[in-house]
Amino acid sequence: MFSALLRPLLRPSTHGVVFSKGAIATFSSVSFVRSRPYVKRSVVAGVIAAGFGTILTYQKAYCRSSEDSSLVCKLYMAESLTPNVEELSKKSEGMKYKMEVYCLKLQSRVCHALEEIDGGAFIADRWLRKEGGGGVSCVLQNGSVFEKAGVNVSVVHGKLPPAAVQQMRSRGKKLKSGDRLPFWAVGISSVVHPRNPHCPTIHFNFRYFEVDDGEGGTQWWFGGGTDLTPAYLNENDVIHFHRTLKDACMKHDSSYYRKFKKWCDDYFDVTHRGERRGVGGIFFDDIDTPSQDEVFSFIKSCGDAVVPSYIPIIKCHLNDAFTEQEKCWQQLRRGRYVEFNLVHDRGTKFGLFTPGARIESILMSLPLTARWEYMHRPEPGSREEALLKVLREPKDWISLD
Repeated sequence: MFSALLRPLLRPSTHGVVFSKGAIATFSSVSFVRSRPYVKRSVVAGVIAAGFGTILTYQKAYCRSSEDSSLVCKLYMAESLTPNVEELSKKSEGMKYKMEVYCLKLQSRVCHALEEIDGGAFIADRWLRKEGGGGVSCVLQNGSVFEKAGVNVSVVHGKLPPAAVQQMRSRGKKLKSGDRLPFWAVGISSVVHPRNPHCPTIHFNFRYFEVDDGEGGTQWWFGGGTDLTPAYLNENDVIHFHRTLKDACMKHDSSYYRKFKKWCDDYFDVTHRGERRGVGGIFFDDIDTPSQDEVFSFIKSCGDAVVPSYIPIIKCHLNDAFTEQEKCWQQLRRGRYVEFNLVHDRGTKFGLFTPGARIESILMSLPLTARWEYMHRPEPGSREEALLKVLREPKDWISLD
């Protein structure tokens, strides 16, 4: 029912934005389509019903002229969530603003790369959260290459509920218990589901978190990672993906790839199935050493590796022929993807329990289509079985040193 209420009032058109038939006028998400060439766009606005704890506004379908050096439309998909964030990011204690600027630029870079392959355009949906902050959700659905691709930036601040504080204390954070502590979280998250079963799904997210510890101090940390989920195993693809990530890690610490690759294998474990979600990548959380600037530099190296790690794989396979049986297997694997995200993923759980959470953005990672079959077993010796063996026993795709 909730998803039905979120059916947007606007639908994309090659000429801009038009009204959808049967739209729900009382509960509308505001979106716009970026046109080519990049030109100034019209003003649109809308409001989501306040009964769900979130007010959504979009003041301006955003693209300043190229003469405005502070921002050109190729840098951001929509207006920043924090006013004057570019200026704030230049201050010595402005890490949360630096992270916002980087996330918005990475979002635009990834969206442009995917659009170039697909030929379609992302809808950029800028939303505000009445409890503090908001986000920019960019989604491409039913494209020629990508069935669904989402790239979401969120800047959320306010006060953590006691349950969230307790969860962080259980991970070793020294926070005062029982209080609603002020926090600020900035992050980018993305999942791309291609149509072709020979093109793998990619997920990445990078985030920065700071919280008042309740004793007059502030604790901060970074987290993130990226991982690949194929329906059919192509070792050359997986090796390329891991090698690109390792190169990013090696710029900062020779132990990072080994450590974060294992962390990824352990984290993306669909434990009730006894298999990993995909062929891994890197994953890390609660990183707060050696220094804030050094960790941020590492985050940027990882984010910059997303496009070169993934786009060449898609270009290689987007025109591969496939059968109905192979498409069916892809849908079954997507079912496992859904299971992990809804049952195990810590980020999804945090989002769902955050006051004023925007459910559509949190569940953006889910595919348009998935499949479950009772007691499905792949044929012995098949390519499907070959993938399952790797998912049940993760391997080292490249040298760990």
